[in-house]
Amino acid sequence: MKKSPLPFTSNFPISDFTEIWQLATQKKYPKYLFFALCLNLIVAPAVYAANAESFTKFQAYALGLLGIATFAFSIYLFVVMFQPEKF
Repeated sequence: MKKSPLPFTSNFPISDFTEIWQLATQKKYPKYLFFALCLNLIVAPAVYAANAESFTKFQAYALGLLGIATFAFSIYLFVVMFQPEKF
């Protein structure tokens, strides 16, 4: 029997990939987290550039994530206040 050049082709049929894709389209929170981390790649250098002498890069990225989380939480609370029947 000839061995495939890609070792995972025989172990993972296409149906498994379609199941993973369907699961990924159903779950939205991992996508939101991914987009928040991508947004942090834009926000953190701006924070670091504004305070380069007082913050390290790690602190700038942490502060960027904290700002994004605070902004997202404030939007969530705003929606909950004005549309409580959804929750």
